[in-house]
Amino acid sequence: MNPEGINIILHIVGARPQFIKLAPVVQAFQDLSIPYKVLHTGQHYDYTMSDLHFDSLGLKAPDYHLGITSDSHARQTALMLQGIEDVLIKETPKMVLVYGDTNSTLAGALAAVKLGIKVGHVEAGVRSYDRKMPEEINRIVADHVSNHHFCPTRNAVNILKTEGIEGILTGDVMYDALLRVRQEDLKHPYTGDYVLVTIHRAENTDNQEKFLAIWEALKRISRRIPVIFPVHPRTRNKFAHVLADTGSHVDVIDPVSYFTMLAMIRDTRCMITDSGGVQKEAFLLGAPCVTIRDTTEWPETVHSGANRLVATDPDTIVNAVLTMMDMKVINTNNPFGDGHASRKIAEFIKDHCP
Repeated sequence: MNPEGINIILHIVGARPQFIKLAPVVQAFQDLSIPYKVLHTGQHYDYTMSDLHFDSLGLKAPDYHLGITSDSHARQTALMLQGIEDVLIKETPKMVLVYGDTNSTLAGALAAVKLGIKVGHVEAGVRSYDRKMPEEINRIVADHVSNHHFCPTRNAVNILKTEGIEGILTGDVMYDALLRVRQEDLKHPYTGDYVLVTIHRAENTDNQEKFLAIWEALKRISRRIPVIFPVHPRTRNKFAHVLADTGSHVDVIDPVSYFTMLAMIRDTRCMITDSGGVQKEAFLLGAPCVTIRDTTEWPETVHSGANRLVATDPDTIVNAVLTMMDMKVINTNNPFGDGHASRKIAEFIKDHCP
């Protein structure tokens, strides 16, 4: 046991979106001289999904790396619980901070609360209302065992209120991260018009019929305009034979750095995704978006007209993309805060968690 650990906040992350959220928060911690350590579960372990983003975001190597990689949800979460518990017993932090909605979020929150350690949830109150999504279960459980709930939007605060939880409106730390990026760092190698794609959610990649329908839509779109598809390692592993289709004009590439991805989103004619974070980034960067899901945890992007939800039907996807390609996204009302969410979180912890 580390007697000095009682003074630290332990940040628990494990997936690419969490590294992005972590960067501005730890910067705010440094600015306010709040002691902290970082635990990386290893949930995203491929270099292109992990170390590449730590490097590009200027994050130092995590203090703990559990090395827990892909497995079933139950096995992965169980291994995380065991590994996180060992670190918590060693460090005895005064609070654990978890981010978003991954298995790392769930395991971090559960391990801490079982040991009587306070939990803060960054991006609390977000709901898709689709309990078939593992992420929805993770975020609900994390919220209901957390002590402090840092909400990215007013809608998230209102949702928590209906569940009997008091949320703290901070704004979205992903918006903070985006604002920290220098424009000169936003570069990519593509010229001319293109459509950009990210598909990785279990609902689309664990169902072969759905993925093949999406792939058919991408092939059709690629006959009209270049389609660029940075492929998540898990998606590539499951559908390598499909992605190697020589009859396709889709440019299948490895995942890219955070800065490169932002630049590509900014310049795309239309974003096609099933990612929650990418929906927000497209909205904030002024790119029209087609989300291949039945529901979204970011209804603000849909209500603005900048994002459109579609089913996994090739005709529906193609028609939606062709329509959205000609749309101009004008964000006159940004629901994601003022770019100081990380500072507000750090100030709250400094003031209320001495």
